[in-house]
Amino acid sequence: MISTMEKNKREALVFCLGIILIGLLIQLSGQAKGDKIVFPGVIEILKAFFNLLGQKNTYLKMLVTLKHLVITLFFSSIIGIALGMLEGYSPFVRTLLRPTMILLRSIPMVVMAVVIMVMTQYERVPVIATSLFLIPLISEATCQGFIDLDKDLLDVYKLESEFNFKVLRLVHLPLMAGYLKQAYISAVGMGMKLIVSTEYLVQTRNSLGKAIHSSSYFNEYQDIYAYALIMIMLVMIVSEIPALVGKLSRKLK
Repeated sequence: MISTMEKNKREALVFCLGIILIGLLIQLSGQAKGDKIVFPGVIEILKAFFNLLGQKNTYLKMLVTLKHLVITLFFSSIIGIALGMLEGYSPFVRTLLRPTMILLRSIPMVVMAVVIMVMTQYERVPVIATSLFLIPLISEATCQGFIDLDKDLLDVYKLESEFNFKVLRLVHLPLMAGYLKQAYISAVGMGMKLIVSTEYLVQTRNSLGKAIHSSSYFNEYQDIYAYALIMIMLVMIVSEIPALVGKLSRKLK
């Protein structure tokens, strides 16, 4: 227990040092470029950060973007896990879907967003476009996790029951938890960036993407960096949700 607490403290300290390093890099970039408008001082960024946190409208924007992220993770997880299970179970399906997954991973976000903007309403673009990018990430992790499952354990459950949703929930998903957790952490960070980018492109009302666009239009770069800090904070919060859910479930048991 003590070693774990010490490890967590060291990680928190190193993380804080990493944030300080980012501030130093911004400061050095401003001095090298000689442009304090684009690269404002760390103090100005922190002032803008706490100023935004003190405004009610900021939380509305955070909720809109966070809602997009949660919906995206929900749909991309369902589709990604389902496709990943099929790919892991059948080499034919895995080979069949490989070109599609490569296409979704490699197509530029701008192209994807523009195509979806033509096909559907603008407010749906952040969720649909980001989901299409995250599905290959989750399906690949699920497929690899399925392939690496302990075959002896699978033989045990086959003696008791055929494959069904209960077996998926109690056997497969727990055994693939390590793969899915890593994919989820990557999906949260990538999803946040992609959602804000698409919100910026389609000018989603009351969103962080729209706020960043407005700040850049009025040359309020300190607010842009402050919104970046808010995005980091949201990613950290959402990334910790699975661990909290796991602790609660263990306590309830």
